[in-house]
Amino acid sequence: MTDASEDHGALIGRPSTVVPGRFGEPLTVTAACTSRDGATAAGGRPLFLCLHGWGSNEDDLADMMRYVAPYNDYVSLRAPLVLQEASFMQPGAYSWLHDAIPVGEDLDRDAFAAATAIEDWVMANVAAERDVVPIGFSQGGMLAIQLLRVHPERYRAAISLSGFLAPGTIDAAHPADERLLELNIPTFYGYGSADTVLPKYDIYETLAWLEEYTWLTAHEYRGLDHAVSLPEFVDLRQWLLDHDISSGII
Repeated sequence: MTDASEDHGALIGRPSTVVPGRFGEPLTVTAACTSRDGATAAGGRPLFLCLHGWGSNEDDLADMMRYVAPYNDYVSLRAPLVLQEASFMQPGAYSWLHDAIPVGEDLDRDAFAAATAIEDWVMANVAAERDVVPIGFSQGGMLAIQLLRVHPERYRAAISLSGFLAPGTIDAAHPADERLLELNIPTFYGYGSADTVLPKYDIYETLAWLEEYTWLTAHEYRGLDHAVSLPEFVDLRQWLLDHDISSGII
């Protein structure tokens, strides 16, 4: 694994005009909620690592897990960047990135910084022998993929719901792409046909990249906007069973 801390200085970019700070500045995860006491300790089933989207918090995906994998442990992380002081946000709103969806080098820089913060949290709080499966929505979906591009050997699988892809224009921001290519890690990618947040070309680019670099299962949901749905949960639960990730208890 690359020592990500060595790359931070070179990966800090310009100031953001949306969220205070600079793209790519180092971040630290300081808050999380778990499904039960000791959920991050070693256990028989993989631990789900929940990563929320723009303007949300750690409670968001935690609520979703009772539909997706009710008998697995999870930990849901709070993004480090606070949005609650913005006039258009409610208290308790956070972001992993310095914009809702940065582009170009800004996204590469922020994706690396956020994934490194998450990876640091996992290394400090989850037993090394515990399988971990990142699951994220939107920004969190991007980071579920990005974690594979930073340290693919640590993660059993990845789930990206309405996620997107960092462009890869800065090589240091994606140090493990070539290692990932050889590992055939299972990924689930779900997206809506009527998504008004992610352009179609971003979705298709993400699909093409995941098809090349991972063992991809993808589902499009007719009429779904930038959101999740019960049919998506049904497909996801079946995929988890097929890959022996979740319990078969219903």
